[in-house]
Amino acid sequence: MTNAELATLTHQVLWASFFVAMAFGAIVQRSGFCTMGAVSDVVTMGDWARMRQWALAAGVAMIGFGLLAWTGLVSPDKTLYASDRWIWLSALVGGGIFGFGMVLSSGCASKALVRVGGGNLKSVVVVIVVGIAAFATLKGLTAVWRTETVDRVAVDFTTTASLSAWAARALSVNVSAVGLVLGVAIGGALVAWALASRDFRHRANLLGGVGVGAAVVLMWWISGNLGFVAEHPETLQETFVATNSTRAEALSFVSPIAYTLDWLMFYSDSNKLLTVGIVSVFGVLIGSAAMALAQRSFRWEGFGGPGDLGHHLVGAVLMGVGGVTAMGCSIGQGVSGVSTLSATSFVAVFAMIAGAVAALKYQAWRLERET
Repeated sequence: MTNAELATLTHQVLWASFFVAMAFGAIVQRSGFCTMGAVSDVVTMGDWARMRQWALAAGVAMIGFGLLAWTGLVSPDKTLYASDRWIWLSALVGGGIFGFGMVLSSGCASKALVRVGGGNLKSVVVVIVVGIAAFATLKGLTAVWRTETVDRVAVDFTTTASLSAWAARALSVNVSAVGLVLGVAIGGALVAWALASRDFRHRANLLGGVGVGAAVVLMWWISGNLGFVAEHPETLQETFVATNSTRAEALSFVSPIAYTLDWLMFYSDSNKLLTVGIVSVFGVLIGSAAMALAQRSFRWEGFGGPGDLGHHLVGAVLMGVGGVTAMGCSIGQGVSGVSTLSATSFVAVFAMIAGAVAALKYQAWRLERET
């Protein structure tokens, strides 16, 4: 492959990622898909509709990724979430912090981007603060704290720390075949549970669940197959073009928001290049704005007062720190990560839900105290 061909391929990957992210933003805006809202609905009202959306999205993503891996279109051991280190403590602590923060901020990182597209000025502040806190946790002060504490605690394996790799080793069979079986089994169970409720089966819910899951699968194909280069013309090593990790990536939003702010602030630096994550941030903003305008739901919204601002600021910091520590947000780990059957992702998802429940209990206690 020549440098000219590599540049053309990079443009194709970036544009494809941008359009998938646009569709994701429009779908979330239209369907009301929201991880924080899903947990909140269950805890406060006993309503499982949006939780079923999330389960449907995760199930579709698992089945789709299993098929991509089984057909050889994507290599499971070359994704962002593939590692022989099970960083369970980072996932547990980071996920819990992120889950608590997304409640204080009225939504996760992806939902904040969608709300910015709908005219929510509170979410503009949240997105900026998430990016700053995330970048600090990638390369700054909180990065030192992260690497010197929770990241030191891990379990090392001779294989990838995932359900499919463990099962394949135990049964002495092909990991892709086991991954497909487990993906279809676990993902199918999630899909079946989501669709079991007759009240759930209407257009918006199906659009949210299937649409988000399909967007993640498409991103896996774009990043892991279309963007795969077996031999880079300069380094002569294999790589995945236009990714920050140089590995296959799907939708995730905490670290990409940080890289987006970095790209904007240092735009004139020729070393700052667009990546799949950065264009995904822009895609979600534009897609959600287009849908909000089409639905005539676009409206400006600001903070209700100092208390409201304070909670959103704290929540945004917690999401930035927690999202990087857990290696992903509620979409990055909750849909993209679990689709690979990563053991770390399952711990992160559990911790995010637990953190969100704790934050909802805190908010209920605070309201009772004020009244």
